[in-house]
Amino acid sequence: MSEYCVVVAEGSRARFFTMEPAEIPEMESGPNLVEHTSLANPEHQAPGNAIYADLSSGRNRTAHGQAHGFDDHRAQRDAELERRFARNIVRQLTEMARGNGTQRVVLCAEKRMLGYLRPKLQGAVPPGVAIHEVPKDYTKLSARQLHDRLSREGHIPRRKGMNGH
Repeated sequence: MSEYCVVVAEGSRARFFTMEPAEIPEMESGPNLVEHTSLANPEHQAPGNAIYADLSSGRNRTAHGQAHGFDDHRAQRDAELERRFARNIVRQLTEMARGNGTQRVVLCAEKRMLGYLRPKLQGAVPPGVAIHEVPKDYTKLSARQLHDRLSREGHIPRRKGMNGH
């Protein structure tokens, strides 16, 4: 059982953590952020030419030499991929929150991803679970760096030294 669940996400990756007490409080500092799982959105991180290999890109010239741009709806496709990924993130978060007795979710994501996550979160997490948004991309931080950053910002409890100091 963990009071806090922390999710860090951006368009291509999401990581899920819980706050866990030190196993041996007399010898270790704690609580500690422990990573449980991660999700990847491989299509989002693929280079443009891998996803759109069969599409023309850039500019083209007409027979009269005038340039015009191609409209291949890439932005719409990318947005749809991120919306689907947001749905998977919320599904995983809901499963963790229900299974851990989570009371507080700290959701760290780039602003665009937060925009996709918000509507999917409504009614998905168990009643009484508080969701705190942090509009920053922390996906590349280690668990220790993430804990230090979030505790400094007041989002999660600080780590205590051995013997509670």
